[in-house]
Amino acid sequence: MVYKRKKYHRGDTHLKRRWMTKRRTKDLDEIDHDLNENAEKLLNQETDLDKPGQAQFYCIHCARYFIDNQALQDHYRTKVHKRRLKALELEPYTIEDSEKAAGQGNFKQAVKRKIETLPPKASEKPDSTPTKKVKTSND
Repeated sequence: MVYKRKKYHRGDTHLKRRWMTKRRTKDLDEIDHDLNENAEKLLNQETDLDKPGQAQFYCIHCARYFIDNQALQDHYRTKVHKRRLKALELEPYTIEDSEKAAGQGNFKQAVKRKIETLPPKASEKPDSTPTKKVKTSND
């Protein structure tokens, strides 16, 4: 028995545009701009109750907020974060670079740079767990 293909998603091109931009994040050039100019401001944000973790746990490389320090530290070990760091190693191209590549000047290849994870100041707090005093039988 031959089954006919069902065409359920044939006329939803107006919805596909919404699906593609639903979880859109910042582009690499926007993140590079944040790393160069807004890094301190983004890592030390004021408390905002509308954002996850009250905007205290932010990954500047991935442009994501996390609910607590443990979630942020777990994120630093994921493939997604490591791939983003790898992608940010090359400097983004500018309009001047594209003009030089087209023959209007001397073109210089993009240089690789070392990108390291920048933890927010909230996650750098030392452990403030109280130490328990152990009672011995000699006391």
